[in-house]
Amino acid sequence: MENTPIKPEKFFITACYFEAGLIIIAVVLGWIANIDPFENIIFSENAVFYGLLATFPLFLLFMAMEYMALPSVQQIRKVLLDTLGPSLHRCNWADLFVLAAIAGISEEVLFRGVIQPWMENSWGMTAGLIVSNLLFGLVHAVTPLYFFLATCVGIYLGLFLDYGGERNLLTPIVIHGVYDFLAFLVIMKTYRASLSNKQDTPN
Repeated sequence: MENTPIKPEKFFITACYFEAGLIIIAVVLGWIANIDPFENIIFSENAVFYGLLATFPLFLLFMAMEYMALPSVQQIRKVLLDTLGPSLHRCNWADLFVLAAIAGISEEVLFRGVIQPWMENSWGMTAGLIVSNLLFGLVHAVTPLYFFLATCVGIYLGLFLDYGGERNLLTPIVIHGVYDFLAFLVIMKTYRASLSNKQDTPN
């Protein structure tokens, strides 16, 4: 618990404020770049369907990593459990849903709503996709492997920005939010199980 940068009892509200603050950053950057961060959020049943469908490969990868014995993967599991576990286990599923929704919206509005199109306008579609998601990877770089994986996930989300023939930010928002919600549930469950195991272990 001492490894958690935010006190567990204040985690939910602090995390919500932080993630919501990213929307303010997106608005400011959008003003500088002359880009409306919310322009391409278009409600569409297809966008929601594609988003839900595209979540599962990411979540399957997350679950597969739960059983991998590679030291670099184990390090990621430990970091996530140590930093998020003490806080998430205090939350209920509704708290996790709200936090995941805010994270999905704010991070996608910032990275796919502003930064990616800004860089695409300057350097072209491919370079914009790659460079913007290297930045996405950097802000999630808790370990070198996690940086690589986050960059790949960012590119995946960036590709779904235009999936179905039209640019719609709603698709990566759905993917990001649903994935985070499922990952939070797994981390919460795993941490609670570890607490139970400690209590059941005789001194």
